[in-house]
Amino acid sequence: MADILRAVKGMNDILPASVPRTEKLPDSGLWQWFDTTVRTVLGRYGYQYLLTPIVEPTALFVRGLGEVTDIVEKEMYSFVDAMNGDRLTLRPEATAGIVRAMVEHNALYNGPLRVWTMGAMFRHEKPQKGRYRQFHQLDVEALGFAGPDVDAEMILMARSLWRELGLVEGQQVRLELNSLGQPAERRAHRDALVAYFQQHADALDADSQRRLHSNPLRILDSKNPAMQTLIEGAPQLMDFLGEASLAHFNAVRAVLDAAGLAYRVNPRLVRGMDYYNLTVFEWVTDQLGSQGTVCGGGRYDGLIEQLGGKPTPAVGFGLGIERLLLLIQELALPVPGAVPLAYAVLPSAAAVPQAMAALESLRAAGVAVLMHAGGGSMKAQFKKADASGARYALIFGDDELARGEVAVKSLRDAGAGQRSVPIGQLASLAREWLGA
Repeated sequence: MADILRAVKGMNDILPASVPRTEKLPDSGLWQWFDTTVRTVLGRYGYQYLLTPIVEPTALFVRGLGEVTDIVEKEMYSFVDAMNGDRLTLRPEATAGIVRAMVEHNALYNGPLRVWTMGAMFRHEKPQKGRYRQFHQLDVEALGFAGPDVDAEMILMARSLWRELGLVEGQQVRLELNSLGQPAERRAHRDALVAYFQQHADALDADSQRRLHSNPLRILDSKNPAMQTLIEGAPQLMDFLGEASLAHFNAVRAVLDAAGLAYRVNPRLVRGMDYYNLTVFEWVTDQLGSQGTVCGGGRYDGLIEQLGGKPTPAVGFGLGIERLLLLIQELALPVPGAVPLAYAVLPSAAAVPQAMAALESLRAAGVAVLMHAGGGSMKAQFKKADASGARYALIFGDDELARGEVAVKSLRDAGAGQRSVPIGQLASLAREWLGA
């Protein structure tokens, strides 16, 4: 017998809830519910769906994310195309690919766009709870908008998504906010950081010593407990911001305040990519251990020009889907199940043709019906009907079919009894069940 082939470590199958798993992972029904919720919420804000390739030129991420970021230095799955020698990479994040598409297709010619996508991303890192080598991300971008109003809209849209998912902002997820200012302000802050950390070089860990001259702002994002006191004493970027940057940040805060959204200004908040400026934000939780960030983003006004387009402002966020669904599981939030409304019981094979025609009419009317297949006793079929979670059983018995009827039995209300409905009136039954 051949050895069983298994998925690559850190790359997981997404399976129905009925399939037992040794590891606690979100099932496919939870993913479907999340997908539907996202489409509903983003549609309310006028965001349009798009898709970009999973494989992109390696240069896109080197130019877009920065050569000295952890992603580019250590985490990308890159390879050389055997056909033409091109250097290619499995996308580690979505923003650079969306910007590439906008530039390549001149998509902003007719004005700004609000867009979103969902899909698989890839980073070569140590798998752990909520952090995988293949992970999935919701990515939302507003391209061509310069004002702080769209920054605030992004944040409020995320709050709307939390509410639709049953999460309570300020408790189960919290907003942290900061401003990175503009490039000249960041350069001045960078010089001050380098000088400060050089004075304390002996206290820096290996990663921070490596970043000291290449990307000192990332030292502020270190999770090393031994460095937190040193980081707390470092110069703060907010002290280097000019009047325009402060005005932009205060305008974002004014919208959030008016909307009643609580937040914490975190002067140490930075993002992992080099392209951010002005507003940056993260939604964090205490429920997932060290993997506390479930959503993060901000403004990146220079990236489109950096990737070959005309100077264009932009703002966006990314949301780790696995991490968010794990949070929903940890909190045991109520999730609508992907269960049928009715289960069709077929006592004999002779009932199949007429029963299937009747079920098709119900499905066409919007009713989810699961048909029993493979035969079996009535007792066994009713056991499966009950296990399916369906509210009703539709019984296509020989006597019922001879009268042109189907028996309808409630599976959740023992006192409701059983009734017969003419097959020709199943559309009326569908309207009754669906509340139409």
